[in-house]
Amino acid sequence: MNTWALTKLSYGVYAVTSWADGGKATGCIANSAMQVTSSPATIAVSINHDNFTNECISKNGRFAINILGENSEPSIIGNFGFRSGRDSEKFPAKPEIKDFLPIVDGAIAYITCKVIDKMETATHTVFLGEVIGAEIINDADEPMTYAYYHKVIKGKAPKNAPTYIEE
Repeated sequence: MNTWALTKLSYGVYAVTSWADGGKATGCIANSAMQVTSSPATIAVSINHDNFTNECISKNGRFAINILGENSEPSIIGNFGFRSGRDSEKFPAKPEIKDFLPIVDGAIAYITCKVIDKMETATHTVFLGEVIGAEIINDADEPMTYAYYHKVIKGKAPKNAPTYIEE
């Protein structure tokens, strides 16, 4: 089986955010998010069990998907994708808040959700979220695809990513 065929599926690059205990804003990079239904608008996002963000979404039942653009600062991916919120700050002291969720500065759009169900796999939780809010922040930038991230930015997938393939 050629697992590289899986990289031909279309993906985006998102910073999924939530709240930790004590009101600390946190988040992680995800590339597996999709709209499941239009009415009610429902989104599914896959988060690794080892990610602090998984624990936070499970506890507070809300998450935001921050859609990154091709011109978003690469440091966003480094900050949210390669450091744990357990022992680092992902946001400035006061992040922008929409629908009671932290929003990433530099995202081109966001979608806020309340968890309505979840499915457990061996390594990830797929959270189903009913959309409670959504806005376009920067309509001039194109959404970053996972292919763009790999081919143009030359980015790598961390081991917790659902699309990680050992080299």
